[in-house]
Amino acid sequence: MEENYVSPLSTRYASREMRANFADITRYRIWRKLWLALAEAEMELGLEVTQQQVDALRNAPDVDLKRADEFERSLRHDVMAHVHAFGEQVTVAKPIIHLGATSCFVTDNSEVVQMRQGLDIVIKQLWGCISNLASFATQWKDLPTLGYTHFQTAQPTTVGKRACLWLQDFLYDVQNLEHVRDNLRMRGVKGTTGTQASFLALFDNDHEKCRQLDKKVSEKMNFHNKTWTVTGQTYTRKQDYVVLTALAGVGQSSAKMANDVRLLAHLKEVEEPFEKKQIGSSAMPYKRNPMRCERLCGIARFLQNLVLNPAETASVQWLERSLDDSANRRLANSEAFLATDACLQLVANVTSGLVVHPKVVEKHMNEELPFLATENIMMAAVRKGGDRQELHEVIRGHSVAAGKRIKEEGLSNDLLERIRADPAFSSVQGELDDILDAKNFIGRASEQVVDFLEGDVYPELDARKVDKSFTGEVKV
Repeated sequence: MEENYVSPLSTRYASREMRANFADITRYRIWRKLWLALAEAEMELGLEVTQQQVDALRNAPDVDLKRADEFERSLRHDVMAHVHAFGEQVTVAKPIIHLGATSCFVTDNSEVVQMRQGLDIVIKQLWGCISNLASFATQWKDLPTLGYTHFQTAQPTTVGKRACLWLQDFLYDVQNLEHVRDNLRMRGVKGTTGTQASFLALFDNDHEKCRQLDKKVSEKMNFHNKTWTVTGQTYTRKQDYVVLTALAGVGQSSAKMANDVRLLAHLKEVEEPFEKKQIGSSAMPYKRNPMRCERLCGIARFLQNLVLNPAETASVQWLERSLDDSANRRLANSEAFLATDACLQLVANVTSGLVVHPKVVEKHMNEELPFLATENIMMAAVRKGGDRQELHEVIRGHSVAAGKRIKEEGLSNDLLERIRADPAFSSVQGELDDILDAKNFIGRASEQVVDFLEGDVYPELDARKVDKSFTGEVKV
């Protein structure tokens, strides 16, 4: 049992992989990779850095967190604490660690690396969720179901077509996230206010070597010359805003799907997975609460609201830099990734085990079909010689009476029986069953599922190594 507060994202909701990516030890290991990349690039460009020193940095023992903490308590500076702790482990290289750099060389650049790695995790998970939904949409592409606008009965669709609406949102998200990831830029090697003055001095006013240093370090960190050409002390905080906005999009899509499933669960048409021994309520044994989707909505709400932080942080950075960004970014950026991961754990769990109750779907459809079919019935009677205006008035009267019976008397819909018994529609009695076939009312829903999956989804899935068994990890 913890005696100190720990974020529920770490203890209950986010995956081990994402938690590890934003752990302190990961951050500090990246710092060391950056110091190695810097030293090696400086050596290659002619500074007095030896191969022995570079090798010492490369083969150093792992980060000694305890020793770094001791240094930080006395120095009151996290980066310099790790410079000293690193230097103690590799004494031969101690004189050249952090040569020419400022703290943001390791802090900003390491955070971009962590964000890119976090985006890799999110993107991988999203494709798994998309694969789950594609399978679900295929399975249920032909099952007619009532459509709802304003949560009132509307033109029918199919269960699979509705799932494609969720799927399309997630596809949009993953394509956006891939674009954001592929265009992430490191801060690079820029010095205290972004002018590279310290490096220009080290290289005896050789501007080209300063350019090459930036390029070499970015390539060694697998960013392949993707650095900001101009920075202040930090890279522009608009980049954080772009990243968190893309993550918040996943929250939007997740909440949309989860809310829809909650509504459908109330109708008993579609339900999230419910385990054999799962208890829905401590007081009401019959309850099957959609707790996964409810949790998903709650975490998604938190995620979407985090976007305000980088938006305001970017807007209040003074001149070349002010430190009011630091604490906020430590909170908002990592929590956004953990919250996105938590959402996708739940999305994967729900989409891999969604339960459809076809008989309930059919029952609800049959209850409303007589109303939905009135125009079709009327047109069929007109084609047999009936008067459109007279038939309209007759069927309107029957519809009003049937509606009153349902709403005021709590009885079943008898509109079809009224029409069958009315001589005005005797000419179409033999056609009513065909007219009332639910598949006549779903338009191109089934075909749209096929078009969408074959045109937009499967080619993307086939081009990637997608975990098609991603079911997520859900803790109570």
